Amino acid sequence: MEGSAAQQAAGLSQLRGGVLVQGRRTRAARCRALPPAELTAAALPAREPPIRHRISVPTSWLELELREGRNRQVRRMTAAVGLPTLRLIRVAIDLLDGMPPLNLAGLAPGEWRHVSDAESERLERILKPGPKRGAPGIQPSPSRSSRTVCN
Repeated sequence: MEGSAAQQAAGLSQLRGGVLVQGRRTRAARCRALPPAELTAAALPAREPPIRHRISVPTSWLELELREGRNRQVRRMTAAVGLPTLRLIRVAIDLLDGMPPLNLAGLAPGEWRHVSDAESERLERILKPGPKRGAPGIQPSPSRSSRTVCN
């Protein structure tokens, strides 16, 4: 994400309170700037093709944790607060079932893996139809959360 320290602090504050995107307010996000030591330890893979190098525009890495999943939400939220996303990396998906998030560590960009038996059971429990609420034939979707690192 691009921006000065003051702009970044203001943007993070706005993200924490929810942002107006396409006429609707997003839910509050947990967010923080990632320190350089943490980025080095993460050993993020190089992006192909590389992101255009910006000599006069500072960039930083942020970690966002969302409790909803709208189309292009992270990109739209960060753009709305003046910190456009240059690179987006999803690192975990929280199923909001009280257990640890599904960790995506070790997967290269574009790579996928089968869910484990334990993960499959968790997903089946979450997706099992519950008591009907709302309009006939319409089941509410479970809340989603994902943790994303973006630059």
